[in-house]
Amino acid sequence: MSLSSHLPWSKTESSEPAPSSDSTSFTLSPTTSVPTDVWRKPGPPEVKSFNAPILYKTIPLSTFKRARVTITGNWSRLYDQGGLILVLQDPSISSNKDQRWVKTGIEFYQGEVFVGTVGTDRWSDWSLVQVGVKEGKTVTLEMEGNGDTLWIYVVDGEKRIPIREVPWILSTEGKDVKAWVGVYAASPKPDGKELEVRFEGWELDLTD
Repeated sequence: MSLSSHLPWSKTESSEPAPSSDSTSFTLSPTTSVPTDVWRKPGPPEVKSFNAPILYKTIPLSTFKRARVTITGNWSRLYDQGGLILVLQDPSISSNKDQRWVKTGIEFYQGEVFVGTVGTDRWSDWSLVQVGVKEGKTVTLEMEGNGDTLWIYVVDGEKRIPIREVPWILSTEGKDVKAWVGVYAASPKPDGKELEVRFEGWELDLTD
């Protein structure tokens, strides 16, 4: 297994400079002027949103082993969110709006903080759990590859709590593609108040 500290950070939908390649703590704040999200649904109306700030490293998908980070934010508006994201970069798909991806993070819904996970193949699905959130604002999450399956865990001390299995995104069919793996923040219902999402303890393990 190899570490990824030598891989450069890249960014999208953010005016802030990318951190140094070995940085493990950073902050993202989506714009307050327009709704931001990573989400896709058939509608009506059809929605294809991919305009949230994302900080990522580009890797061969076949090398992905594990990503972990601790997320903290000033969550207050409906759907405020931030967490881990894995985005395939299939060269046959021209727009990131149509790429396949998985995200997991804190999401503010019905006045409460949840851990929300979304898997998007053709369209998005969405699941919510309330587990492992500290002080109403902080959680540690991990994505781990296990063969062709991606598992998502809430990390609570020494315990890893499985909350989602995504059996398709690491499938053999897509092993030759590149992928973005990193963190994101979004505010689909902005009201002028800044959402600040802090990420700490970033870890990314790749196979040799």
